Amino acid sequence: MSLLRAYDRYGFDVSDIYDPDNILDTKKRQLQEEWLDNASLEKIAQRIDDKIEEIKYKYVAEMENDAYQAGNDIDELIDDLLEHPEVGAPLFGPLINTVTRGARLNKFYLRSAATGVGKSRSMIADACYLSCEKYYQEGIGWIKSGGGGEPVLFISTEQTKDEIQTMMLAFLSNVNEDHILNGKYVGDELARVREAAQYLRKANLFVVEMPDFSLRDVENVIKKNIRDHGIKYVFHDYIHTSMKILEEISKRSGGVKLREDNILFMLSTRLKDICNQYGIFIMSATQLNADYQYSETPDQNVLRGSKAIADKIDVGMLLLQARDNDYQSLEKILETNTFERPTIKLSVYKNRRGKYKGIYLWCKADLGCCRIIPIFCTDWSYELVDMENVKIRIAEDSAF
Repeated sequence: MSLLRAYDRYGFDVSDIYDPDNILDTKKRQLQEEWLDNASLEKIAQRIDDKIEEIKYKYVAEMENDAYQAGNDIDELIDDLLEHPEVGAPLFGPLINTVTRGARLNKFYLRSAATGVGKSRSMIADACYLSCEKYYQEGIGWIKSGGGGEPVLFISTEQTKDEIQTMMLAFLSNVNEDHILNGKYVGDELARVREAAQYLRKANLFVVEMPDFSLRDVENVIKKNIRDHGIKYVFHDYIHTSMKILEEISKRSGGVKLREDNILFMLSTRLKDICNQYGIFIMSATQLNADYQYSETPDQNVLRGSKAIADKIDVGMLLLQARDNDYQSLEKILETNTFERPTIKLSVYKNRRGKYKGIYLWCKADLGCCRIIPIFCTDWSYELVDMENVKIRIAEDSAF
């Protein structure tokens, strides 16, 4: 009782433990007395402390999320996955959707590469494949794209408007960008480029140039395009430090200088937070450090600036040039003449909710047309992996 009176003097409400003013509810009084008779001083004090901690978590630590029982809504989850499997809109190329499950909302993918290997061009391909109605396939003609009109935002950090547009035209028309830049076409190429331009004009594809950006700039431009155009898919080319980011971080940290790896980690964390906050898909990229040339297991350790960038991503990939030692290791596979000779390998080192990681997707690249096409898959030991080519189709809205 002395303990309770001490709490009461300091303003703590202890009436739920013992209420001396209660004279009408005899049952409640009896239950409280029985609990007090069997409670130690430590247990009584802990009950008060729990109340204080709950207030602290809510208002000071900002811990608003309560724990949930592990089986909560479990049947609804099973039924929802039966009707809506964990897949997103299709990315460009065979096998890639088998590995990644497509471009899933609330997910952040990172596809890095050394300079000149094709990280920007592969993003252009995916952006167009998701948003444009059709693209040209050699030997077949104009065929329907996988996304069929999804709303896409491409954030450019290096290329200008005309540079982006010629790459998009090259991908859609399957005409080498050099022909477009030189204005010298062969056969029906000019007609295909003209038709590609029509599909671009009709596409839900929007481009923002941000050569110098801050964390807030990236978030604001994404929010604006969600509001204005209903954007669901964002391609950010690419993660690197800038003067505005350095100034922004310096102000937030009170002038304390942070290392580049910490800043890059903060940027990747913010991109993942934006995915979750707005329910969108984001793909970005980084450059690679010099170690990628010698790594036998190409993973986050070869990312330039900070390997911690990969901590927040859902899928991590590296585009690498195929080398002589790769061809030697692939000799038995290539001798069968089952597959074409690859020029690029796509190393998959992280894959949340996916079973394929520690693998290479061996690709044939036509960078002039912004096309990197996977041919077959091996593990990092160059053993062939049997992989089904999963095709994702987006259901069309019924007219009825």
